[in-house]
Amino acid sequence: MFHNRVKVINNRRSDVYESSAHIMTDAMRHDLTKALRQISDDSRYVLGELRKNGSAWIVGGWVRDSLMGGNAADMDIATTLTPKEIESIFPRSIMVGANFGTVLVRIEDEENTSEWQVTTLRCEEDYLDGRRPETVSFLEAGEDDKGIIEDLSRRDFTINSMAIGIDESLIDPHDGLNDLSTGTLRTVGSAEKRFKEDGLRVLRAFRFLDAGEAGIRKMDEALERGIVQAEGFLSGVSRERVGVEITKILSGENAHEIALKMDSLGVFGRVFEGYNVDIPPQLSNNHLVNLALLFRNEDISGKSLSDRLRGTLVLSKNSLTEISIMHECRNLELDCSIESLRRFKVVVPETRREMILQYLEKSGVDLRDFREALRQAENEDLIISPIIKGDKLAEVTGLVPGPRLGKLKAWLHRKQIESALRTESDLIALLSEFNWKRSNYEEWDILQWP
Repeated sequence: MFHNRVKVINNRRSDVYESSAHIMTDAMRHDLTKALRQISDDSRYVLGELRKNGSAWIVGGWVRDSLMGGNAADMDIATTLTPKEIESIFPRSIMVGANFGTVLVRIEDEENTSEWQVTTLRCEEDYLDGRRPETVSFLEAGEDDKGIIEDLSRRDFTINSMAIGIDESLIDPHDGLNDLSTGTLRTVGSAEKRFKEDGLRVLRAFRFLDAGEAGIRKMDEALERGIVQAEGFLSGVSRERVGVEITKILSGENAHEIALKMDSLGVFGRVFEGYNVDIPPQLSNNHLVNLALLFRNEDISGKSLSDRLRGTLVLSKNSLTEISIMHECRNLELDCSIESLRRFKVVVPETRREMILQYLEKSGVDLRDFREALRQAENEDLIISPIIKGDKLAEVTGLVPGPRLGKLKAWLHRKQIESALRTESDLIALLSEFNWKRSNYEEWDILQWP
């Protein structure tokens, strides 16, 4: 299907064609050719079936990432076929947005399911809700790639507005290749118009600022002005979609620089209105750690913070729990004792441990002693489950089942972990050192960290 050649087509005028062809570097040409050669058999099959019945182009992020030598995983496809025609070719398709021309093509086998977002060429008009067009018209292929060029003209940014045709031609009507080469982020046409069509594009702009190892792209002046002027960009956007974009932004390699840019243009103030947002000197590439860090100066409980974020970003219950736990650690004084380290290893799940340590480190806490002590205790063999059972403890103490017996068992479990005890007799011996008969059991320490 694909041949070992790449040509660039820019349909605006011949001098731009020469410019675009010139700036496709040898590295870009090599990376794109390599990506085309590595297209999966299933993707070739989907493209082939669409092209048997109409025209089809690879579009969007796959093209952008392939030109940059990145991992072009998900392939989006534009076609002249209507959703019904697509469904007739691929009966397992999901009509996720058929009214807007979008179909999720599915191929299933015994081992896995593969999916492609396939969209009919279209033009859009009358965005009344700041999210979806009121009028959608499907397009024919037309002469000289007229249909795909018009379709690309409705997209958000120039680096996302390129397509690859059947002969491996790169269709680039808005100089996306030049912007990709120079590290520039620019909207297709007026930034003000693009943001009125879809307010989520304001946040997408910051996601696409991140060029990975290459650093961050530079916003052109018109894009910056458009973001500043788009004060009500959130009005038509669901909080779920805001949460998805913030998650992607704060997971990137250049999250800190991009967060600073968002703050300087007033975007954080609009997304997190009423919050005390404070960007630390460093961020991580874990979005949960970064969210917790942004609000580390909020003088509220972890639960209160997670409750607020639930409404602002609509995060999962697990994500909100992790943020809450990190927020509770904001004023923590680390204990490097072996007892504390053992409890840390046993009580805190491994993924949570690293998040807490990243959170503390980026907050300015010196973790060198704690990490070294943790490393030295790394291979220590601890018996994790409680050694002494409830019925045995009742027999030894004469206590009847109830809160005192349960709390005593929990206290012994903590001592078992802290002292690395290994036998039932070791634990029973501790009873003689502890006033478990008359002291207030509600004040007894149980196995927890910190």
